[in-house]
Amino acid sequence: MNDIATSESELKTTNDGVAYVSDSNFKKIWGSVSVALKKLVSDDVYSRWFESAAFVDINETEAVLAVASDMHQVWIETNYLPEVQTAITQVSEMPLKVRVIVASEDQGEVAPAASKAPKKSSKKEGASLNFSGAEDNHLTEEQQLGKKLKSAGLNPQFSFDRFVVGQNNEFAHAACMAVGQAKTSIYNPLFIHGSSGLGKTHLMQAIGQMLMKENPSARVVYLTCEKFINEFIDTVRKGSLERFRKKYRRADILLIDDIQFLGGKERSQEEFFHTFNELLDLQSQVVLTSDRPASEIKNIEPRLISRFESGLTVELQPPGMETRLAILHRKMEDWDVKVHDDILCMLAERIQSNVRRLEGGLVRIATYCSLGTEQITADRAEYLLKDILREEGKKRVNIDSIQKAVTDQYDLRLADMTSKRRPTNIAFPRQIAMYLSRKLTPCSLVEIGDAFGGRDHGTVIYACRKVEDMMKKQSDVRDDVDVLINSLQKK
Repeated sequence: MNDIATSESELKTTNDGVAYVSDSNFKKIWGSVSVALKKLVSDDVYSRWFESAAFVDINETEAVLAVASDMHQVWIETNYLPEVQTAITQVSEMPLKVRVIVASEDQGEVAPAASKAPKKSSKKEGASLNFSGAEDNHLTEEQQLGKKLKSAGLNPQFSFDRFVVGQNNEFAHAACMAVGQAKTSIYNPLFIHGSSGLGKTHLMQAIGQMLMKENPSARVVYLTCEKFINEFIDTVRKGSLERFRKKYRRADILLIDDIQFLGGKERSQEEFFHTFNELLDLQSQVVLTSDRPASEIKNIEPRLISRFESGLTVELQPPGMETRLAILHRKMEDWDVKVHDDILCMLAERIQSNVRRLEGGLVRIATYCSLGTEQITADRAEYLLKDILREEGKKRVNIDSIQKAVTDQYDLRLADMTSKRRPTNIAFPRQIAMYLSRKLTPCSLVEIGDAFGGRDHGTVIYACRKVEDMMKKQSDVRDDVDVLINSLQKK
């Protein structure tokens, strides 16, 4: 039986006529999912990470799971999201996407942080989240704000006072603060770009929260580009395009995450183009994030690119050592955990490119400290973080570092990597460097060819096949390649 496909009596309807599951049934549905989840994880894992969780929203495409703290959120997203997804699919018979958020204060009391020893569930202790809801007139002003943030899709944890500022992000932070305080209209649109896990979503949502706190009646709309596209397709199918346009074109501020996914979606680009123009005509603020500069987004119309670049563009860079340590100390305060300074320094030194991965590493260390009786050592920490450190090493590999490693291995000059000379003692190491560039970096065949003296993509393909064939036939070649890979990924 499909527990999520409820009867009409279990549905509510918004002012826009969109049906959704009522709050009173979220607990019932989570109960069914919990039964399936307990078969997929151990009792200790369920008690520690899922005992206090509950659904706060379910629609046709997504189930939103609220948890007790951002430590719970990071740990579940890093380690148990596939199990949650499987459990929901078993119960609902629908491939719903799972999104994990931290419960806001109006959603009730939550269980202790994961760093504490898990307690037995008790009705008297009120350890589980209370999502039954209360009338708005019974809520405090702060609780009402939390409810509005939730309805706008904003995470209360993503505020300016919880954002750690460093040299890598101080300009972006200042620009976002100016937009949030509505000091100027010249930063419109505000385009924030940077690699994954550097804080783009945090800053964007902090703008929305600041505006809502200063003006509770402000119409703040936050969503991902993927959700914008899916809603647009759905409204076209249902013939309710006018309602869709009213929702997005009457916003006081529109916040759209990961706008790069608009690439290749021609009809969605057309709709967003007109939405964008109307919002600017009404002097409404638009904030966009992307994992790359606007000019590098592929398969997107030039007229949209020019509009993205017409306001202010800011970039987030990976944080420096001091900022990474500050982030770790802030998280330890938030989660009420203690980790030795030597281990924190090791984390900050080894995990440089991604704040989300840095927080995930701290979660693992903190959880081990809370469960174990022995003092954690640097060797034990490296073992616990081996997959994270391996991925972090891969992220830092680029064509330049590959070329240098290969020339050192085969006692060549760096200029030999780009020269037109073809003696075997140069040509084959150069082919190995091309193979490693294809294997260890996200660069295209054309980019790799350009980096090796302007060679075409066919030459790169031939080099990769040649090296793969030689690795199968000759163990010494295979050993050389393995040594190079290990040295490149070990930082």
